[in-house]
Amino acid sequence: MLAELLGSERLSHCTQDLPKASRALLKNVYCSVQDYCIPVKEPERNVLILLLERIGRAVGTLWQDSMQLLGFVGVILETLLRRALQPHRWRITPVVAHIEQTGLDAAPIVALLTFLVGAVVAFLGATVLADFGATVFTVDLVAFSFLREFAVLLTAILMAGRTASAFTAQIGSMKANEEIDAIRTLGLNPMELLVVPRVLALLISLPLLTFVAMICGIVGGAVVCALTLDISPAMFLSLLQSDIGVQHFLVGLAKAPFFAFLIAAIGCLEGFKVSGSAESVGAHTTSAVVQSIFVVIVLDAVAALFFMEMGW
Repeated sequence: MLAELLGSERLSHCTQDLPKASRALLKNVYCSVQDYCIPVKEPERNVLILLLERIGRAVGTLWQDSMQLLGFVGVILETLLRRALQPHRWRITPVVAHIEQTGLDAAPIVALLTFLVGAVVAFLGATVLADFGATVFTVDLVAFSFLREFAVLLTAILMAGRTASAFTAQIGSMKANEEIDAIRTLGLNPMELLVVPRVLALLISLPLLTFVAMICGIVGGAVVCALTLDISPAMFLSLLQSDIGVQHFLVGLAKAPFFAFLIAAIGCLEGFKVSGSAESVGAHTTSAVVQSIFVVIVLDAVAALFFMEMGW
């Protein structure tokens, strides 16, 4: 009745400030009560305003996601602390199963990738340093880069793409099938059953995989040095021992638990956000991978600046 009383001109004028969905609804109502449909002219909007609106929505979404992640991290820490005070409630079997999935199953691809990257870094370093007659420092380049940065960063990115997506898909499928609601109905805590075992498993497996990545990356560099620079493995190890301090190994290994915790938290959180459709599972799985990789790179950059300022 409102659309019929207003008419097409007043309807177009009065609905300019309404959301697009509301304007479309009133237009359809008006068309349904008329013998013919008079098109309602859409007001033209400035491209710059549309761009600013899109940026604003993206920033607002980023802020909301950050607050949700921060709250979820707090819930995980509270659950871990409560479980630590109640050792009889620890569930070892799911933790071991997830360690196998996130650690043992990922070890071959981590070892192969870091071996190849170590070989590439050594080859590029030897090519550049040959112009200065300092090819012997290729050993320092490979060891320094892998002990501090490449090993833990490559491993964390692989875990973000492999493990975070798996966590999201698993928990998301359970939520879509209403299995999480069934867990709550039984009086059980989904955080204790689903999140804590995955977080603990990744906290254990990622540092171990980082150590494997360090070894494989240095071995890849040693192979290239032996084949192209005539630096024997014994000489390579001697230079490694004399020039590279233990603190570089500790710096790289210290970042692994933080990366593991955030990757597991993001993967599980995106799983709980899934609605009841398969499309939602795919969308949140992609979001988990993107967010995990972004957070890992940002945290690694912050850690690099911190260690540089501290002189470590």
